[in-house]
Amino acid sequence: MEALDSRKERIPRDPESCDIPFYVSEFVEREVGTDYESLSKLGRLIEQLSENKAKLEEQVLTVSSEVPKRIQKALQNAEDSKKSLNQLLEKESLLYDSINDHLMTSKPWMEDLGVLISQIKEVERHLAYLKWISQIEELSDNIQQYLMTNNVPEAATTLATMAEVDIKLQESSCSHLLSFVRSTVQFWHKILKDKLSSDFEETLNHLHWPFVGPTQSQPFGLATPPANAQEIYTNFETLFSQLLKLQTSDELLTKPKQLPEKYILPPSPPIILPMQIMLAPLQKRFKYHFTGNRQTNVLSKPEWYLTQVLMWIGNHAKFLEDKIQPALDKAGVSVNAKLEFSRALVILILEKLAADIPCLLYDDNLFCHLVDEVLLFERELHSVHGYLNSLPSCMHILSEETCFQRWLTVERKFALQKMDSMLSSEAAWISQYKDITDVDEMKVPDCAETFMTLLLVITDRYKHLPAAARKLQFLELQKELVDDFRIRLTQVMKEETRVPLAFRYCAILNAVNYIATVLADWADNVFFLQLQQAALEVCADSSALNKLQLGQLASMESSVFDDMINLLERLKHDMLTRQVEHVFREVKEAARMYKKERWLSLPSQSEQAVMSLSATACPLLMTLRDQLLQLEQQLCYSLFKIFWQMLAEKVDLFIYQEIILANHFNEGGAAQLQFDMTRNLFPLFSHYCKRPENYFKHIKEACIVLNLNVGSALLLKDVLHSATENRAETTLNSSQPTAMAALNELGIYKLAQQDVEILLNLRTNWPNTGK
Repeated sequence: MEALDSRKERIPRDPESCDIPFYVSEFVEREVGTDYESLSKLGRLIEQLSENKAKLEEQVLTVSSEVPKRIQKALQNAEDSKKSLNQLLEKESLLYDSINDHLMTSKPWMEDLGVLISQIKEVERHLAYLKWISQIEELSDNIQQYLMTNNVPEAATTLATMAEVDIKLQESSCSHLLSFVRSTVQFWHKILKDKLSSDFEETLNHLHWPFVGPTQSQPFGLATPPANAQEIYTNFETLFSQLLKLQTSDELLTKPKQLPEKYILPPSPPIILPMQIMLAPLQKRFKYHFTGNRQTNVLSKPEWYLTQVLMWIGNHAKFLEDKIQPALDKAGVSVNAKLEFSRALVILILEKLAADIPCLLYDDNLFCHLVDEVLLFERELHSVHGYLNSLPSCMHILSEETCFQRWLTVERKFALQKMDSMLSSEAAWISQYKDITDVDEMKVPDCAETFMTLLLVITDRYKHLPAAARKLQFLELQKELVDDFRIRLTQVMKEETRVPLAFRYCAILNAVNYIATVLADWADNVFFLQLQQAALEVCADSSALNKLQLGQLASMESSVFDDMINLLERLKHDMLTRQVEHVFREVKEAARMYKKERWLSLPSQSEQAVMSLSATACPLLMTLRDQLLQLEQQLCYSLFKIFWQMLAEKVDLFIYQEIILANHFNEGGAAQLQFDMTRNLFPLFSHYCKRPENYFKHIKEACIVLNLNVGSALLLKDVLHSATENRAETTLNSSQPTAMAALNELGIYKLAQQDVEILLNLRTNWPNTGK
């Protein structure tokens, strides 16, 4: 019954139907429970509950009183807003009606005012038109007055102002006004130009300009300067500066002669007016001698006019720097006198080339000679006379599509002919420096050195081309030539494969190594790095390469010659491998008797007075010595190093696998093997490195195991046996360090634990334990 009563007490009661709400009884149960002593807490609980009740009542009263006030206030605001809106709508309606009434009233006035305003604007335009005319007439009158009083400098300055007005009015649609301004400028420009040009030419005559004599490179020739030399110079500078003021009007009126757009010349300003007058006699001389039917105008002699221009530039350089440049600086004109003079004469060359090239385009000898002479001219023009790459040059003419493709074709043709001749030469495979040890480190055959010189010359010929796309086409030609030369070397090499140690085979190998080395050096050259950047941009635009290749180019991990270098390196490796295999076959043949040595029954070291080399090892060591000496003389150092390291690796494995693992060794046999290896085989390679035994690790470590004293060998055998058992029972990691530490302590790092166990089993000098 008590259990039933207690279960009934635990059943939650509905707070609505019971006398005491359930949450109250829960609260009492939680705070008081069955501990009657805790009833003392009731006073504090009642106080706390009373405070909570008071706070709740206060909050309820506050909320119940504030909410209606807020609602009422919101309603009031809405009513006020509605009233304001209605008032605004009423005002808007009144204002709208007022505006309409005003517009209706003012419409006739607006129409009348519109007519008046358009008339005013028309008058203003007429007035402005008349002002421009008045300004031009005023300037024209001023020029006339200055000329009447022989004040040429002010007249020239006023003409420059008039030319500026002409430029300002270029955007105007008033064609008659423009025509009037232009005709006025033209009228006065001709008068002033003729007057100043005449005076300027007279002054130039006094200076004996131009300086075209064989020894004349100074004003007044070689004669003593006249007494009035200073006056002539002053007059010259004055006229020069006055002619400079006509530059703006001259550019407006004179359209400079332009070469066809196909040559893609860089934009350059017209030659300054006084320089044009100074150049006129030279231009006449050039056209007289190098156009028409003159004997000096010969297609086969481009060097005549090219040299003539260089002489003119050189003859006038000092005068330009000493007299013309100060006048330009004083006038505030940012022009280099010598460059301006050179640029004008180069334009004559460009026009001459543009006319001559179509006549000799398909004559290979004439065209090739022209290109050679032009390149020599360009080199001297830039290096000696400081001509800038940004100015028009002969390379722009050679870059024209038809001419450029012909240049590429001729370059390829002559390069291939040169390759044929260099490979067929009797001295093709002999080094030019064979008797000079310091110079002949790479033992480069003549054909390879000549070929790389050919490529270098081609680079020098095209490196100053203005367009990167043209340079890339030449780069592709160079890569084609490298590939062609590689194929030719491969063909010659295949004829020599039966004797891979012969002189010619080694010379081919040296050639391949030299070309690959030089190309790798070129890849770090600034010029080819710039071409790599240009190639990257071209490939990115054309999507010719995948993202990996683009990334390698962009990060400079690869170079423009990588494909060629990789092919050459592959050929080099194949040829070296063939040589190593050939020598290795001879070594194996020479080691036949050594393999059959009676390692099991050789006398111990204590039984011999002095250890000596095994007689059967002599053929093996002599073969190695002879082949190493021969190849050391015939291969360059880097190739020979690769060769002997590859050979050492194969000999190491051969002796280890074919001799050591194939036999059993008593104490004397192990000692003899160690003596043969450490005192005879290893020293053969000591000429090429300090520690040759490091290249024969299998042999060295096998000798260590075979020559351990019996106690150490037994101990090592136990350690390895224990390690093997532990590995079978537990994990590898828990036992391996012990075995590895034991092996490392003995100096064994290359051989694995299993290999050492096999070698220990090859020993026969174990003590008799009676088992």
